[in-house]
Amino acid sequence: MHTGLKITAFAAALAATFGTAYGIGQGLDPVVADRAPESHASSSPARERGGDAVGGLRISERGYTLDLRTPRVAAGQPADLRFTVRDTSGRPVTEFRREHDKELHLIVASRDLRTYRHLHPVRAADGTWSTPVELPHAGGYRVFADFTPEAEGARNLTLGADLAVSGSYHPQELPRAAATARVDGYEVELTGGLRPGRSSELRLTVSRDGAPVTDLEPHLGAYGHLVALRSGDLAYLHVHPHGEPGDGTTPSGPEVSFTATAPSGGSYRLFLDFKHGGVVRTAAFTVPAGQSAGAPEHAEDGHGH
Repeated sequence: MHTGLKITAFAAALAATFGTAYGIGQGLDPVVADRAPESHASSSPARERGGDAVGGLRISERGYTLDLRTPRVAAGQPADLRFTVRDTSGRPVTEFRREHDKELHLIVASRDLRTYRHLHPVRAADGTWSTPVELPHAGGYRVFADFTPEAEGARNLTLGADLAVSGSYHPQELPRAAATARVDGYEVELTGGLRPGRSSELRLTVSRDGAPVTDLEPHLGAYGHLVALRSGDLAYLHVHPHGEPGDGTTPSGPEVSFTATAPSGGSYRLFLDFKHGGVVRTAAFTVPAGQSAGAPEHAEDGHGH
């Protein structure tokens, strides 16, 4: 009998809702499948013991709601992901502040944290956002919308909603911790770690064929973007690098550094987006909070797009 479990879209939806243990213009940026020095975590009121804010755990925050119009798709099939952000009156929000060259950043990640998409959807005049997506594996996924409404006093928000992907479901364990990731001939080395409730520095060094990459290209106004998701509930952190292109002090590689604060202990999956040769690629790492990045094992789970 085939080891995969055939599930319907409805069952996948249940997995997305209850199965937490398996565990952001237009177009598609980096893909990972099978594979100012201050933290920019969302300003969600959902808080951990100890007072650290986390994002993406709620579908509604501070009067804004993520309305995912495409709650299920089929594995391996192209689909159009559609959603709106609604205000307290239920009206679609049509005005957003541009942050890192975009009004809204969309992250889609599987609950086992092996599949990752950083999308930049297009907003129609009526406030409906849409973007093409193709997810390779069945199971539960989480959709994160990272944005700041263009309203007086509004702060950055990250709202999250469940997405079900139907098909033959093969549960996967979280990839092992490793200090090095390889993607499309590039090697990225992670130095540093995450500390629960305390800020720490993460340094990521990019090389290719053994030589440091010193001409990283700006992508969304930076030389690198880092997203961290906590295994289990997929609590979301979006951290930004130190410095920016053109500031006169930030080199274009090979190192990109960040400051981040883990809201709690546990294992986190880190996804670094970087651009070189006109292509955005993603390097992924598993990092236990409270420990260093780990032994220099190699993890081949990144892809360019």
